Parts: sequence; structure tokens; C-alpha cells
Amino acid sequence: MGAVKSPSQYFRAGVGAVIANRYGQVLACERTDARGSWQFPQGGLKKDESPAQAVLREVREETGIRKRDLELLDAYPQPLAYELPPEYWSPKRGRGQALYWFLFRLRDADVPIDLEIAGEFCAWRWMGFEELTRVTPEFRRPAYRQIYERFGRLLS
Repeated sequence: MGAVKSPSQYFRAGVGAVIANRYGQVLACERTDARGSWQFPQGGLKKDESPAQAVLREVREETGIRKRDLELLDAYPQPLAYELPPEYWSPKRGRGQALYWFLFRLRDADVPIDLEIAGEFCAWRWMGFEELTRVTPEFRRPAYRQIYERFGRLLS
């Protein structure tokens, strides 16, 4: 297998987590490197790691939330891809990402959220799914709408 020559030639495989509270709101995190840009926790898939293992690792790394604090409600049936603007292409991310998405419910409202572990996010808050779709970057919105079509019924 040859080396990838350019970030424009591939999409990075990864996972994303929609974490809901008991009121149907979702956990939104603001990126440290792009203030005002909100998103769901997500990250890359490591070699020899299943998507289900990866999403729990990413959630723990990015938010401090542990597996025991989450109830899995659903998983999107296939990865959803989004393409990054060309100025964000990189050897790590490629030209975009193809993510396996999972819907979790937080078991307890008092679970602490710790963004300092990974440092990727500077703030978090609970918001409605539609609100998050409005404040996430444009390139993520089509995937977020597809996720909502599948997961939205389980949030109410």
C-alpha cells in the first residue's frame, strides 16, 4: 500500500458523539482554535479500534465523560462525510472526515464535564439540536441535518 501523496486525496475516518440530556438538549462544544464555532465531540479512528471503542475514547478525552455515565440510544447506520474548506486540509485530516455517529443520553445531570483534558474545546453548553446546526460551520451542517433526521425522534 502506497503513501498518501496529498491531503486532497482522502477523508479521515472518525467518530462523532451526540450526547443528550434528559430535556432533549445536546452537548455543544466551542472549538479553542475557532471561537464561535460549535460542534459535537468527535475525533479520529485509531488503527485496530472499532467505531464503538473510538467514540467512547474520544468522549472521555474531549469531555471527561466516562462510559458508565452514558446510555447508548442509537448509531447512524453508515459514516457521514463532510468536506473541509481547502484552507483546512491537512495531512492529519485530509480533505474532510467520514464519521460514524452515535447518540447517547447522559445518565445523570450532575456528571462533570472537563474540557481541559484534550484542550480542543474552550466552552460547552446544552442547546437544542437545531440551534447547534445554526452555529456550527456551514461545511458540517448537511451532516448534522442528516444526523438529526435519524436521532431527533429520540431526543424528545
